Amino acid sequence: MDGPSGRQAVVGLDFSMRPEWEALRARARAVAERGVADYGRYSDSWINGHSKEFTRVMAAEGFIGMTWPIEHGGAGRPGIERIIMAEEMISAGAPIAAGWFADRQMGPSIYAYGSDAQKDAFLPGILSGEASWCIGMSEPDAGSDLASLQTAAVRDADRYVVNGQKIWTSGAAGAEYCYLICRTGRDGPAHRGLSELIVPMDLDGIEVRPVRDMVGNSHFCEIFLTDVRVPAANLVGVEGGAFKQTMVQLGHERGGIDRLVSNRPLYDFALEHADFTDPLIRQEVASIETGYRLGRLMVYRGTLGEGSADYSAATKAFCTEHEQRVAQFAARVLGPAATVGGDVPNAVCYAPAYTIQGGTSAIMRNIIGERILGLPREPR
Repeated sequence: MDGPSGRQAVVGLDFSMRPEWEALRARARAVAERGVADYGRYSDSWINGHSKEFTRVMAAEGFIGMTWPIEHGGAGRPGIERIIMAEEMISAGAPIAAGWFADRQMGPSIYAYGSDAQKDAFLPGILSGEASWCIGMSEPDAGSDLASLQTAAVRDADRYVVNGQKIWTSGAAGAEYCYLICRTGRDGPAHRGLSELIVPMDLDGIEVRPVRDMVGNSHFCEIFLTDVRVPAANLVGVEGGAFKQTMVQLGHERGGIDRLVSNRPLYDFALEHADFTDPLIRQEVASIETGYRLGRLMVYRGTLGEGSADYSAATKAFCTEHEQRVAQFAARVLGPAATVGGDVPNAVCYAPAYTIQGGTSAIMRNIIGERILGLPREPR
């Protein structure tokens, strides 16, 4: 197209949403607000808001398994639609934790790597909202270094006998299943001996101890496994070959919208009390709003596959550090009100966890440097 001067006109980038996506956003917000009214509002609701009743509501609305393939019971929708839905749920504080992990990680792992029998046995419960899952990954001496985990599974006929300990296992106290990362072999490099098992949480030998954090949340749990006999049929994928499977899971975990809007309810509350006659407040709000937009574009980019497999590390580092800036802004705006009882001080004090859980910012920067930028590793 020629402009008035006869030169080629530049068509700008269009960042607007499709009408059907705006309609989805409005519907998701309405469902989220009903969920808050019926089941309560939670800060960091994707990890703290555990309501199986609301999870069943989400399932009935088609908000679980949105992106799963149709042949596995999902809706086959593009990933951006799940992001739009999830942003509204978390921003409203709706209690989505009971179904969040299974929808985000366990289901996709099972339909990608599991047997037909596993798909038939476990996917329907996730899609209906009836079954809650946790992921047994971190250990007391194996947090960021997943390959060093020691929880062992030894094959005994048609069972694996599992012994070990997991920690920081979100939602374990209310979960029916644990997607367990364990060691089935010790030959060769450490990452080669890892396997994934589906562990029913009612098996003998499992003890769950909730870990109460400094603001009173208890979503984190320890799991102790003593001679737990897990059916060998519950092995997902190939024995000893789960490291790559788990890395795919971590990509889903680190690059989602939950890493950007966990404390959006806190920000909205702070805006209601902010003094917009103060130019410094206006400037900080502008900076935070810019951060939300940049973070959202990073999440969208990962969802659309525009970036390397490790791009989620950059998304998590930026977004969780943004969440901490939101908490700092809220504390300054609210002043003494940010220290007296209720959800607000809890949300402010919880903020340091954002850059720790799911992998520290230091680890994310190592991934960016080594795997994305190709920087040399420091000699040991």
